[in-house]
Amino acid sequence: MTDPPRAASRAGALFRSAWRAEPAVTASAPGRVNLIGEHLDYNGGPVLPIAIDRRTVVAAAPARGFTFLSELDAECVTRAFDEDPRGHWSDYLLGVVRELHRLGAAPRGARLAVASDVPAGGGLSSSAALTVAASHVLSRLAGARLTPGQVAGVAYRAEHDFVGVRCGTMDQTVVARARAGSALSYDSGTGLFERVPFDATVRLVDTGVRHRLMAAGYNRRRAECETALRRLRERWPALPSLAALAPSRLDDALRLLEAPLAQRVRHVVTETARVGAAVRALRRRRMGEMGRLLFDAHRSMASDFEASCEEADLLVTAAAEAGAWGARLTGAGWGGMVLVLAPDRHAARVGVSMQRAFAAVHGRTPRVWSVRPAAGVRGTMTD
Repeated sequence: MTDPPRAASRAGALFRSAWRAEPAVTASAPGRVNLIGEHLDYNGGPVLPIAIDRRTVVAAAPARGFTFLSELDAECVTRAFDEDPRGHWSDYLLGVVRELHRLGAAPRGARLAVASDVPAGGGLSSSAALTVAASHVLSRLAGARLTPGQVAGVAYRAEHDFVGVRCGTMDQTVVARARAGSALSYDSGTGLFERVPFDATVRLVDTGVRHRLMAAGYNRRRAECETALRRLRERWPALPSLAALAPSRLDDALRLLEAPLAQRVRHVVTETARVGAAVRALRRRRMGEMGRLLFDAHRSMASDFEASCEEADLLVTAAAEAGAWGARLTGAGWGGMVLVLAPDRHAARVGVSMQRAFAAVHGRTPRVWSVRPAAGVRGTMTD
């Protein structure tokens, strides 16, 4: 899945081409794949993501104002510190600047050039890769050294508070804290995390359906979950989050709620249990058990959370028929990537079978990528 030259080379070349100078600081941050635990991070539940070996790179140098350049549009965008969001990709960077300013960790100005190997809208958290890399590079320009937790917090608030995507904290946390060869078991309710050994190759099959989180129903699902929580607190006032609802109370909760709120709650409660089971399966290296949990998670995502799409459902079915351990749509939903776990000796055959099944229905062959667990954000001073 590597398309040379890599993003690091392209970001540097883009910076030099635009400003005829070398960047002072470069930082890169990975995309992420959530193995299991979809839509739990804003419901106070556990998640199990990995960072992947596709990265977004930001090259930067000091300047008088803030000017941003991406290889996607190749036009320099100058933004004022006090501007409101304008529905442009540079909103994410301006949000980072404003959040760093609150911490006293923002430079007075900067030029930033961005290149990425993380596809936008593919469910691999391209936005977190961008904001985490930008948080790191801009704070270093200001002479500050933020902790991984601080970097994740800046990136989260930039996207959630400034851009207006009602995301949880999972993406920024794993992008800032990940280590190669492991998954991150992260409890969004407590903020506690632990690393779980995971060094398998993950296949990603691209549905070809791109989404924008705000336009794809993400905010609507979050609002539904918030409404359900308020309703359930009428029965259980001390309930801190939907993910904290005990499975033994699920039937009672479902009787209190009408559709679609009942289905949303059922997904959250059962998915929370699946994450715990997945952590245990990985620790015991039981990949077949892990795979069954992935299939169950996809069925819940499709039926109870109604966040899948026809293309993803077809690919998951094809993976099962081809002998994969497990597969599911990863990311917020409504498009993006299908994650596949399969024995190495069968992985190529599984991928080809999925491609053929998809092409027979949709008339095009989806891309199949291989990724491995990678390290989180990193940066270098180049001056």
